Amino acid sequence: KLSINAFDYNCHLDLIKLLRQEGELVKLRRARQKMSELFPLTEEIWLDWLKDEIKMAMESSEREKVYELFERAVKDYICPEIWLEYAQYSIGGIGQEGGIEKVRSIFERALTAVGLHVTKGTALWEAYREFENAILETAQPAPGSIPSPEQQQVLCSQLEKIHTLFRRQLGIPLLDMEASYAEYEEWSEEPIPETTIKNYKKALQQLEKCKPYEEALLGAETPKLAEYQAYIDFEMKAGDPARIQLIYERALAENCLVPDLWARYNQYLDRQLKVKELVLSAHDRAVRNCPWTVGLWIRYLLAMERHRVEHSIISEMFEKALNAGFIQATDYVEIWQAYLDYLRRRVDFTQDSSKELEELRSAFARAVEYLKQEVEERFSESGDPSCTIMQNWARVEARLCNNMQKARELWDNIMTKGNAKYANMWLEYYNLERAHGDTQHCRKALHRAVQCTSDYPEHVCEVLLTLERIEGTLEDWDAAVQKTENRLARVNEQRAKAAEKEAALAKQEEERAEQRKQARAEKKASKKAKKTRIGDKRKADEDDEGEWGQEEEVPSKRHRGEGDGVLPEEDMEVETGLFGRSEKPDGPAIPKEKPSTSRKDIPKVLHDSSKDKVTVFVSNLSYTMAEPEAKLRELFGSCGEVVEIRAVFSNKGTFRGYCYVQFREEEAARQALALDRTAVEGRPMFVSPCVDKNKNPDFKVFRYSTTLEKHKLFISGLPFSCTKEELEEVCKAHGNVKDIRLVTNRAGKPKGLAYVEYENEAQASQAVLKMDGLTVKDHVIKVMISNPPLRRLPDRPEPGRKVGASLPLPRHAFGARGKGRTQLSMMPRALQRQSNPVAKAENGMVQNSPATSSDPPAEPKKMSNADFAKMLLKK
Repeated sequence: KLSINAFDYNCHLDLIKLLRQEGELVKLRRARQKMSELFPLTEEIWLDWLKDEIKMAMESSEREKVYELFERAVKDYICPEIWLEYAQYSIGGIGQEGGIEKVRSIFERALTAVGLHVTKGTALWEAYREFENAILETAQPAPGSIPSPEQQQVLCSQLEKIHTLFRRQLGIPLLDMEASYAEYEEWSEEPIPETTIKNYKKALQQLEKCKPYEEALLGAETPKLAEYQAYIDFEMKAGDPARIQLIYERALAENCLVPDLWARYNQYLDRQLKVKELVLSAHDRAVRNCPWTVGLWIRYLLAMERHRVEHSIISEMFEKALNAGFIQATDYVEIWQAYLDYLRRRVDFTQDSSKELEELRSAFARAVEYLKQEVEERFSESGDPSCTIMQNWARVEARLCNNMQKARELWDNIMTKGNAKYANMWLEYYNLERAHGDTQHCRKALHRAVQCTSDYPEHVCEVLLTLERIEGTLEDWDAAVQKTENRLARVNEQRAKAAEKEAALAKQEEERAEQRKQARAEKKASKKAKKTRIGDKRKADEDDEGEWGQEEEVPSKRHRGEGDGVLPEEDMEVETGLFGRSEKPDGPAIPKEKPSTSRKDIPKVLHDSSKDKVTVFVSNLSYTMAEPEAKLRELFGSCGEVVEIRAVFSNKGTFRGYCYVQFREEEAARQALALDRTAVEGRPMFVSPCVDKNKNPDFKVFRYSTTLEKHKLFISGLPFSCTKEELEEVCKAHGNVKDIRLVTNRAGKPKGLAYVEYENEAQASQAVLKMDGLTVKDHVIKVMISNPPLRRLPDRPEPGRKVGASLPLPRHAFGARGKGRTQLSMMPRALQRQSNPVAKAENGMVQNSPATSSDPPAEPKKMSNADFAKMLLKK
């Protein structure tokens, strides 16, 4: 797995665990080394690694390697346990040259890093004092001897070191300060100075202020983001940089995969502390923890530039960012733009040519090629549809390099990438020509704009006329007037045709609605007349099935999106073709219904399969949508000229939630697919190609993944009253929540299920561990990684066999809920007969009936309505 994806964090953990169990020390060391190169390691991983290495370190050269490992460990996170382990391990080398000073140096560094830790700092101070007390014992003269002046000086110096440690510790708010003060009183032979007592009382007061936040952290469950944020806000108000840095580091040690927390920490360091080593270290750890977050990489590049890091190192870090695996195409545009801005600031534009300028131009060219080749192939979309990088390149060439020829070439390339129809793009180019070009090219650009613009042609026409009014000759004015009038005349003609067609469709829809209304009235009158005939009661009941029984209005299969919420992946079936689930290739576009008088007068619109390429299938629309044709014509009008919209209605005239949109041109149909998942009346509209699934059975446009998705969670057992906001509040404590979908039934009522999408699988894995079995409003929820079951597809019919001939009876043959145990028989008990009645028993033996068991039972005689009436009226 790691050979396929080296950034799989959980896979690294599994490999290390297995190798440690097997005792493969060489492979284990190599696996840990590879993981540490990609990610900062947690406190637990580092402690396990260090303990394993300490056991194997026997010689002095091996001890040096352990020291190097400790140095790497303390750089990843500021952890009191690692610093304490480091200091205690260094005491083992006290016999070497300079050993005592090395131990003291490590202890001092540890106190600087975590000595202010309210709950865990005391252990480090005590370990340091014990070390100094042990040295004091070795410096004591032998009993009964008189110390020399040199020995006396050493004793006094060592005693002063211990006094200083006590006084430093008592001036810091730490837990169990009272015990440390009592210990100092007992140890010291002299009275405690007033200054120390004053600092101690001040620290006690500060400890009382910190205690509520520490208690909140102790009582909260991981990751404690809200509690840490409250603590950070408290320390920010106090304004002590060391304490602010420490609380941020404590929060990040437990929330290393939260990009927003890293961003706030780095912003504080950039703006307040501004210490180069500290700032760059924090930025480096941020991008190693959250490599998928482009904002952290951009801030890192800016910080390196701000602290004047060498150009080669910045370029190397940019290359690492490109390989970080961002989650969307636009992220690559942002990181390229940040790097190009940095290169542009290095160029001295007073010179005609320089190495930096050539590097900038080369980077612009590479960025354009990279976005075209790498990004578009990976995401199947352009991350820079407006060509912002090429626009900036053109501005640099025009304004800073005075190279309008190159700028024009770039803008010509921009326009050929589908931007020629937008007025704002032409006006941007026009403004550039106006500022750095000449009138001739300005006029040429506006003439092309008038011809090509389709969104706001009036605007570019007005700009052209304004230019000619100020600078043009009479001939230029006449040409501009003629061109704009012709263009606007064509535009108005197209708009008039579209308005007429829309009015015709509206009228046609009104006629259809009137026909449906008339058909319903006729059907209702027909049923009323039949009910008045008593003798035909049963027949009338049979006819009622058309209204209340198995009418097509109640589908046997659940339609997608019948509830108000978006259905989950496992429950969703996407309509991908022209005929949906059961239509035949040459059938009508309207769903097939029982023949009845209600549909007799409504003309059926036959589908022309030759127009599939200019048609899209639209589904998951609200059943209560009023005038769907008008609504969809407005939505799809921006894609191109809409020829026809065929909405599908039921027998009762209600909208079925899907329709077919036919365009004039095939390009418009392709552009319409980009509107897939657009929110329409609170529901995502699904847009797919119009394809006959009977002719193309393997064609699928299933948008949701049907395989394991490690960054999504499936939650069950939720209370029905749980809202999306309440669930988000629970989930966001374990990572950045991108989307939440509550599952509802067709009536829009919740089912107690939900899907939660996190930014990455590491956050999702952490959420599973912390949320599974959690109680939400007295309901114990179950949380698991989303893994939709394989969809069961019906077997394809054999050639020559009638479709559905060998399939079991459809569900609606037994009613809306199927053949359940609670289904009641409506036949009177007096009329029920056994097909093979059992004879009376004699002497405990049951005698067989005249018919043998091998003979088939006789079929009961069929009775008419009159026979039933006679039997019921008998006494």
